[in-house]
Amino acid sequence: MSSFIDDFMQQYGSEVTKGLTSNLGINKKTAAQLIPQVLPLVLGGLRRQKDDQGGAPRVDHILNKYGSASVLNNILGTMSEKAQDDRVDPRLGGLLGESGIEATKVLANNFKLDSSVLMKMIPMISPIILGALTRKRDTEGAGASGIAALLDQDGDGSVLDDVAGFLLQGLSGSGKRSSQANVLGGLLSGLFGKKR
Repeated sequence: MSSFIDDFMQQYGSEVTKGLTSNLGINKKTAAQLIPQVLPLVLGGLRRQKDDQGGAPRVDHILNKYGSASVLNNILGTMSEKAQDDRVDPRLGGLLGESGIEATKVLANNFKLDSSVLMKMIPMISPIILGALTRKRDTEGAGASGIAALLDQDGDGSVLDDVAGFLLQGLSGSGKRSSQANVLGGLLSGLFGKKR
């Protein structure tokens, strides 16, 4: 999965960064650091849907309903439209659930940003992520099963090991920052953990 995150940042990171800076007023350096924090959350939500709601066909359904490669042709326009939507939902419906809210709070605290600003970030970035996955499925020969396999790239059944470093990067240490890392670790465990 890390390769998908790397590829996403290489192909779309610059424009997504511009979208965050122009619409949310986040400085360029911070915006570039935030994007790889959101990617594992969205991928984790898809992994949970795959494991609990029907495997690869469920992922295929989500991409068909909410993902469109066409957004990649107008990333800035898509992000601007989302930024102006007053019905922001960092839960992304049932995809992230309360983990979306909690992650927003932790990231806002860590990056010293207003949580109301960060609440818009996940809904702004998620269509681009889903669009990139849809393009990978449709034009790179991955197919639905390939995208499902990507959600646990190393095949060990624990995608948490694959991506935890991205979300926890820069949060380790002592005191408050260590506590935030523990909270984010818990959020990832909830998203990527096995069905109870």
